Amino acid sequence: MTNKKVGFIGVGSMGGAILKALLRAKVILPENAWATNRSPGKLTKISDEFPIHVARTNEELVENVDVVFVCVKPQDLLDVLEPLSTLIPASSVVISIAAGIGIKEIKKILHNSPQVVRVMPNTPVEIGKAVVGYAVGNDATVAESVVIELLKPLGLLVPVTEGDMLEGLTVSCASGTGFVFELMLYWQEWIEGYGFEPETAKKMAVQTFLGAALQAENSIGQSLENLQARVVSKKGITTAGLE
Repeated sequence: MTNKKVGFIGVGSMGGAILKALLRAKVILPENAWATNRSPGKLTKISDEFPIHVARTNEELVENVDVVFVCVKPQDLLDVLEPLSTLIPASSVVISIAAGIGIKEIKKILHNSPQVVRVMPNTPVEIGKAVVGYAVGNDATVAESVVIELLKPLGLLVPVTEGDMLEGLTVSCASGTGFVFELMLYWQEWIEGYGFEPETAKKMAVQTFLGAALQAENSIGQSLENLQARVVSKKGITTAGLE
């Protein structure tokens, strides 16, 4: 992948996090990375940290890269792609992170029929602990190998089909970090109610979730039910709490 030229249209919260993670992992070399962004601030921050190419336009970007990440909001995706419809060659791979817009819709706009992949990451891409779902088109066998090689430093890669599987992954993982943070907030507030300072309560909540997650990750062959059963004793505090 280090020989591939990779471009990012949009380096906001998710696009910027993916680009920086791939640069830090040296999957993409700075001299092979291109980026554009609607507003210059975030682009400047990344280019100050890494000597990437800052393209003046999206058109300039797609003419210089092999892989195009389109990291814009779903409502902007089709408008961004329309001016590029004849400029992206068939040999390119187009990766969209926009929720709700299918591969067929994207391919209708792109006249040269490049291979298209939909990718759904969650925010722990920043630390290489993400869940990254990806769905490929029927003609995208080359694209799948590119995506696997490119995105494996980001965390757990999960192949999915469009429809129920991708929607399930979006809710459980892409949105799921927000749900987990809500639980952690509840934990922290509950602990604070017993007299702990907020920062201490936060550390206690985070460590409880982190410890449980790492224990589950390292307990190969054990179900979550089995791990839970090790904590639960008859007529104990945990049993009472669960009830």
